[in-house]
Amino acid sequence: MTDPTLALLSEPAPVSAPALLGATIAGKGVVLRITEVEAYFGPTDPGSHGHRGPTPRNRHLFGPPGTLYAYRSYGIHTCVNVVSAPAGTSSGSLLRGAEVVAGIETARGRRGPAVSDVALARGPGNLGGALGAVLGEDDGTALLDGSGPYVLTLAPGLEARLASDGPTRVVEELLSETLPGPAGTGPVPRIARGPRTGVGGIAGGARFPWRFWLTGDPTVSTYRRHKGAVD
Repeated sequence: MTDPTLALLSEPAPVSAPALLGATIAGKGVVLRITEVEAYFGPTDPGSHGHRGPTPRNRHLFGPPGTLYAYRSYGIHTCVNVVSAPAGTSSGSLLRGAEVVAGIETARGRRGPAVSDVALARGPGNLGGALGAVLGEDDGTALLDGSGPYVLTLAPGLEARLASDGPTRVVEELLSETLPGPAGTGPVPRIARGPRTGVGGIAGGARFPWRFWLTGDPTVSTYRRHKGAVD
């Protein structure tokens, strides 16, 4: 039987990404609970680093499911992605926001003493910083078998659901779950979705609603629409 997490990550990122919410990524003295992700799928996605094919810099995005793909943002921040879909596809989920659930002082030592708890891993560059991710060392390592510096573990109970019902059905159910809304309003989705942050052209518009986040979680980053995004 296929491992449920591997089965999930064998799906394209737009399918698997919502199921990463609530998962933990642990290593280098910290544990982070993922609260926000963005999916990228190179074959059809002009916003993906892999849209035009493999290069020395993006080659790990084309790796097997469960690989860590890292890249440098603004020449400063290391951003972390979870690769999904069969090897050679170019598909991954950018980890945009997380709650530090263990090792908070280690994370604060990396991010700075004045940073609040909820902001330690809010935003992809801050998340990579809280993890202590290092471009060139962690890029291309495995997230599922314990051989790399980090281990990805799905939210409690999710593996059993995946083993029973399969990724497609489980993700559909996750996206249909609701929470009570503010007083006087109806329910709201537990997992919200919308266009991706800071992506230009059609890849940053409504045709690619591939940003997913836990509704109301304070560790979710602020949405900023790219001035060149097109719906």
